[in-house]
Amino acid sequence: MKVVLKADVKGTGKKDQMVEVSDGYARNFLLPRGLAVAANAAAVNEVKTKESAKRHHAEVELEQAQETARKIDGMTVVVKAKAGQGGRLFGAVTGKDIADALAKAAGVTVDKRKVVLDADIKNYGRYEVEIKVYPSVTARVTVSVEE
Repeated sequence: MKVVLKADVKGTGKKDQMVEVSDGYARNFLLPRGLAVAANAAAVNEVKTKESAKRHHAEVELEQAQETARKIDGMTVVVKAKAGQGGRLFGAVTGKDIADALAKAAGVTVDKRKVVLDADIKNYGRYEVEIKVYPSVTARVTVSVEE
């Protein structure tokens, strides 16, 4: 019997997935507990509609991410920091500092966890930093640490 799952069922499938299960399993377990509905025309149409909407949202997110990456790629942001003698910073420049500087300079909000630092930034100077805007979209930003 074909059913459309309304929730994740371990060993059977994920939510909104159409699966073939035995008649007894469907009648005695899945349907009475509300975990699935029979795969009639309306249920199949609903699954297709949700799938196409999900694809559309993913495409829109990807386009927005590419636009953001184009906007900030190659940009230079300035981060102000205090240092002791020898130019060594009292702390380190973090992803949050870089994300805040990007927000001020370009008006782009970037999650601090998406800033990839190869090593700690603990001295004045210029550093190349990678920003993961989307899983397959990255941008390179130059960070200038100044007094």
